[in-house]
Amino acid sequence: MNSIDRYMARLIAVPLISTLLIAAMLLVLDRMLRLFDFVATEGGPVSVVWRMLANLLPEYLGLGIPIGLMLGCLLAFRRLATSSELDVLRAVGISYTRLLYVPFVYAAVLAALNLAIVGYVQPRARYNYEALRFELRSGALGASIKVGEFTNFGRQMTLRIESSANEGRDLSGIFVRMATKEGPVAVTAEKGQFLRADDPNTIIFRLTKGTLVHSAQGSAVPRVLTFDTHNLPIPLPKYEQFRKRGDKSLERTLPELAVLGKDHAIPDELRATSRAAFHFRLAEVVSMFLLPMLAAALGIPPKRSTSALGVFLSIVMIVTYHKINEYAQAIGSLGRIDPIIALWVPFAFFAGVIFWMYYTLAYVPGGQPIGALEKVFAKIWSAIRRRLPGRRRKTTEIPA
Repeated sequence: MNSIDRYMARLIAVPLISTLLIAAMLLVLDRMLRLFDFVATEGGPVSVVWRMLANLLPEYLGLGIPIGLMLGCLLAFRRLATSSELDVLRAVGISYTRLLYVPFVYAAVLAALNLAIVGYVQPRARYNYEALRFELRSGALGASIKVGEFTNFGRQMTLRIESSANEGRDLSGIFVRMATKEGPVAVTAEKGQFLRADDPNTIIFRLTKGTLVHSAQGSAVPRVLTFDTHNLPIPLPKYEQFRKRGDKSLERTLPELAVLGKDHAIPDELRATSRAAFHFRLAEVVSMFLLPMLAAALGIPPKRSTSALGVFLSIVMIVTYHKINEYAQAIGSLGRIDPIIALWVPFAFFAGVIFWMYYTLAYVPGGQPIGALEKVFAKIWSAIRRRLPGRRRKTTEIPA
């Protein structure tokens, strides 16, 4: 790499990394509030929120990486154009195609990374996320014990604690009621502490200075026991096991989707869904190699213009193409259209538009692919500015 390539690499790296960080933070913050509310409603530990967010990051990166690549390349070309450095480079014989060398290196590296994420990491992370949701709903993660309230552990046990100290290690004012085969057992104690047992399906609740009342079946008089220390074994409730990975196309890796798509022995609906998901992920990754040319076409504004219309159009085009692919995947999953046609025809149209825009910029003298749009938006913005409140209007003096 020569000095120009290294300069281009630095120009692209800063907005690329910044876009990825900002996009990830915004998406995580939006989902974090809902996850906190969900976990609090289900009574699970707060730490599970961070585990759920970590499993959502690959899904966010699947869309964030293409947008970061697009804005990184576009802002690099825009800086070259607005600072007149592009005119100098063009004057010494460096073509637009030569300037795309570094952006295509970025595109190749990020496309390989995105392929690994959407093809292998994201399916497993999505499955882990769904498993955590299931465990929260079923209570397998353990409900938090709320002080001063009755907490049910399955159908066999009810617990109430007056106060808690030392991060829940020291409990006081304890009431426990358990349903056993020999009859119900009620226990009150001044203090208590949970301990681990050798059996993973059982925990020990060590009680101090309390009274145990056992109402045995067939006995009219309950047995009362006063103790200084008593270990109460508590069997943990058995929860339903979560389903296996692969029940949804989002949880299948690319090789798994390819195998199912070629298997004519499986139901047609499952085969169509697998093929649609497979081509959707490939189309999203391959489209990243078109982004450097689109960034050059949209990032270089017309002469004597500093409009940021290209930045806005780039985001609109990427998001629109992504939504079209999602709709095409849904249609292909229903079996109405072959997934190859549903997903690769929009890709061919998208590629055709980008090639035309880049050819107009690089090979047509004075060509500007969005020049007409720039003029239209300039007139609209001028009309809006004239009507803004507080703007001083020019008055024409009438001679006496």
